[in-house]
Amino acid sequence: MAYDERLAERTREVLARKRDVREQKMFGGLCFLLRGNMCCGIAGDELIVRVGPDAYDASLARPHARPMDFTGRPLRGLVYVAAPGLRTRRSLAQWVDRGVAFASSLPPK
Repeated sequence: MAYDERLAERTREVLARKRDVREQKMFGGLCFLLRGNMCCGIAGDELIVRVGPDAYDASLARPHARPMDFTGRPLRGLVYVAAPGLRTRRSLAQWVDRGVAFASSLPPK
């Protein structure tokens, strides 16, 4: 699956001030890793956000979010956010920050 390069660039801009972020092709798209832990990614024109199991249900209750289910089974702790929920820099940054917060809570890899 290809990914939206414009969304990738916008995500890079949000993550630009974070230290120890790298990119890796994964899930048929592009993932961003913080200290070796996935925080977010892009599949098609959707953002993948690793929110963790504790924030999963609350994240799914937000507009434009749905379970990440690319295998046919939802992956608890990961959500897709549809393009309409990412239109502004602020909305994108809020989702990316959720992923950064969870990845920051994990030990570095």
